Amino acid sequence: MTGVSRAEIEAARGDPKQANVLYHDWESTTYDEKWSISYDERCINYAADRFVAIAGRGGWPYPHALELGCGTGFFTLNLMQAGVIQHGSVTDISPGMVAAALRNAKGLGLSVDGRIADAEFIPYEDESFDLVVGHAFLHHLPDVERSLRETLRVLKPGGRFVFAGEPTKWGDKVARRLGQATWWACTRATRLPGLEKWRRPQAELEESSEAAALEAVVDQHTFVPAHLRRMAIVAGAVDVAVRTEELTAAWFGWPVRTFEAAVPVGKLGFGWANFAYRSWLALSALDSRVLSRFMPAGLFYNALVTGVKPAPPESLIG
Repeated sequence: MTGVSRAEIEAARGDPKQANVLYHDWESTTYDEKWSISYDERCINYAADRFVAIAGRGGWPYPHALELGCGTGFFTLNLMQAGVIQHGSVTDISPGMVAAALRNAKGLGLSVDGRIADAEFIPYEDESFDLVVGHAFLHHLPDVERSLRETLRVLKPGGRFVFAGEPTKWGDKVARRLGQATWWACTRATRLPGLEKWRRPQAELEESSEAAALEAVVDQHTFVPAHLRRMAIVAGAVDVAVRTEELTAAWFGWPVRTFEAAVPVGKLGFGWANFAYRSWLALSALDSRVLSRFMPAGLFYNALVTGVKPAPPESLIG
């Protein structure tokens, strides 16, 4: 990992929060490219569809939303462009990610402010926000329930939270094994005569392997849907709902992403990117329209959860 000493990496293996800082600072400059994140119609629709799937369209636009674990701003910035959010505040434990999110917001001309913050100790006053969102961040937290309580603290009464992109227990097991098998096959196949040009430089492969080892520290949890719902209720939320998505889409997507990481940057081109995206769309449609009707929810890869901060008792009288 460029700019990070061996001693820092080893120390971070026993400190999940510091691991998150190091790993996500390192990822911040290439994260959008790695995960094919954009701020155009493709990802605007993706973000809005995730929101609608779990929380519907009521309440749009939310006047002021907070994103926890914002990364490069994917979720908030695309939700703003979709008309879900008017003004956004973004936070992340990684300074590099907050800086990247604010750069992206400025480039898009969006009204966003940001703070470096731990999602277990949110640095905002009680009842500050109409909406709190997050994408693929709960599983990085050592104490998920504390973060959920903090989320409800900073929400206004009647305010909603929406967290998407959280790995399920069984979905993650399958996806990781598919990814590991793909990495093993790619890195060995590209040693064969005639395939050397498809092999990334050894130093880059070693760096990817080192990053993957630290990622195992960064990723703290996978979720059973019913347990995730229970945590939100225990934290104090009402109207809690959890749903899952991506089964065959995840089985396809993880090997594709791993293959892309194993070959030289720019080697695959637009044709490959178009094939991968359209295939993922088709499989996602299969998952949502057909397989979700009879396959157990826990087998799907992504979990989405929403809940509402209850109004105080006195506001319910009369």
